[in-house]
Amino acid sequence: MTGKNNLSAGFLFMGMFMVYGFLLIYLRDFAPGKEEWIAQYTTGKHFESRLAHVHGNLFAFLNIVIGYLLVYFNDRIRNMKTISWLALAGMLMPLGILAEIYFGASPIFVLIGAIAMTTAVIWLGVSFYSMRKISPS
Repeated sequence: MTGKNNLSAGFLFMGMFMVYGFLLIYLRDFAPGKEEWIAQYTTGKHFESRLAHVHGNLFAFLNIVIGYLLVYFNDRIRNMKTISWLALAGMLMPLGILAEIYFGASPIFVLIGAIAMTTAVIWLGVSFYSMRKISPS
């Protein structure tokens, strides 16, 4: 069933980035050297890690919404599998940010994820716009 993987991955991804949020709270409030971490609020790893946290939860939520809509409107949306896979690939963006922070990886995954999620959202929007009626089949 197209959309089921988006629902599952979305909830799991959201849970993972919620846990990551607890790590960020620890680093800000309790970790040794927290003053240095706080001083880098708008720059460096602190800023990038907050970007990953926010985008991770946003893209997880988008996958939940997209997954639900793909399940609910199952045979009325063309190219459902492509939209589903693009939304899943979109989660490369926040993972790419984390890979940059912790492993010095190239930003290519950030770009691929951003382009994939943007494409999925626009494609789904166009699909809904072109439907005759919005009621389920």
